[in-house]
Amino acid sequence: MKETPDPASAPSNSATSAAPDLKEIASLIETGAYAREVRRIARAIRLTMALRRKLKTSVVSAFLNFALTPGSEAHSRLSSYLPKEDDHEMEVDTATSVVQAPVKHSLPELEIFSYLLVLIFLIDQKRYSEAKACSSASIARLKNINRRTVDVLASRLYFYYSLSYEHTGDLAEIRGNLLALHQIATLRHDELGQETLLNLLLRNYLHYNLYDQAEKLRSKAPRFEAHSNQQFCRYLFYLGKIRTIQLEYTDAKESLLQAARKAPIAALCFRIQCTKWAVIVRLLLGEIPERTVFMQKGMETALRPYFELTNAVRIGDLELFKSVAEKFSETFSLDRTQNLIVRLRHNVIRTGLRNISISYSRISLTDVAKKLRLDSPNPVADAESIVSKAIRDGAIDATIDHAKGWMVSKETGDIYSTNEPQMAFNSRIAFCLNMHNEAVRALRFPPNSHKEKEIAEKRRERQQQEQELAKHIAEEDDDEF
Repeated sequence: MKETPDPASAPSNSATSAAPDLKEIASLIETGAYAREVRRIARAIRLTMALRRKLKTSVVSAFLNFALTPGSEAHSRLSSYLPKEDDHEMEVDTATSVVQAPVKHSLPELEIFSYLLVLIFLIDQKRYSEAKACSSASIARLKNINRRTVDVLASRLYFYYSLSYEHTGDLAEIRGNLLALHQIATLRHDELGQETLLNLLLRNYLHYNLYDQAEKLRSKAPRFEAHSNQQFCRYLFYLGKIRTIQLEYTDAKESLLQAARKAPIAALCFRIQCTKWAVIVRLLLGEIPERTVFMQKGMETALRPYFELTNAVRIGDLELFKSVAEKFSETFSLDRTQNLIVRLRHNVIRTGLRNISISYSRISLTDVAKKLRLDSPNPVADAESIVSKAIRDGAIDATIDHAKGWMVSKETGDIYSTNEPQMAFNSRIAFCLNMHNEAVRALRFPPNSHKEKEIAEKRRERQQQEQELAKHIAEEDDDEF
């Protein structure tokens, strides 16, 4: 018979397996700090994100004893944020402490990483009050450190600093501090920190619907080539939301679609939010999104309200549009798209009017009001004004006979005799060229890889010459004595 594993041993195995990984991450950070290689520290952060589920109180406490000097200010402060250990975790802690002899470090990078590790652990454990205190202490410590190898760690700390305050509903309290941190990052030429803090400030403003302040900050903030794909995606998403509120739908659509396309596949919730806003913007532009947009893997349930809304707009049925808006009003409120859906009413009426114009060569304004289901005191007058505006905007090709109360549609011509096919091809070609240029800019090459061999040979020659020179000087000194 096969022996069944003891469930009590599972946490201990994960704890003991996480402790050596954290030691390797610490050595990687130490090597990157001494060699001034930021990529090593960025790799250490990626490895830490993979260990989040294995973190326990005993593991984090053991790492603090390894990375920081016991009794120091940072060690005492970070240990006070950790929850008390139970009996089982204490056994795991003693087991790991017997195997590992603590090694003391005094690097600022390791200290900041310890703050980051504790902060991630507290947020995962939903201890948001302790996370707020820990993040505030880490930001106060960061202000006194000006090292380029800390910039990657600092950008992550900024993110979790804002996240901890957002979970407690106190996001407005740190707005001034975020502005001060953005100024410090600008003066220190910390471009990754500037990207992160700009996105956090935009999120802070948009959380309280302060779109004008967000646009002023965005327009005046320095712009440069993106260093992080994740931060660039967030920036495009916030830019798309700002442009949508400002009625600049074309720019908003481009930003939102680009954010959804550049986002990682694992960021499902982010891509869902981008798709929701992009669908609304395309509807406001008079476009009808394809069915495949709503059938993407993992998005069917979340996009169901927007699929039904798109169907109502496509048909041009005002009653169906109202019923869908009322049915999913809570979902639209949570997504903060309720005000945008109110704007769609005019598009629904225009779509229905376009369908009527195609179906009838001549129709009375009374019948137009009935088919559009206008619920106003004077529907005929409203129908006449709606038709007049649609003719003026070029939505339909028709005329109004005011004396007889008719709408007379003109015959539809051949669309290929117009410039619309040329404009469609031009937009597609521009899209493909932009994607190609962005792909070329996103390529990464090792710096000076073609010079490494030559540099190594020159280094050996220089070292050999220095040794010969030192030997020659030593011989001359011996001769003098």
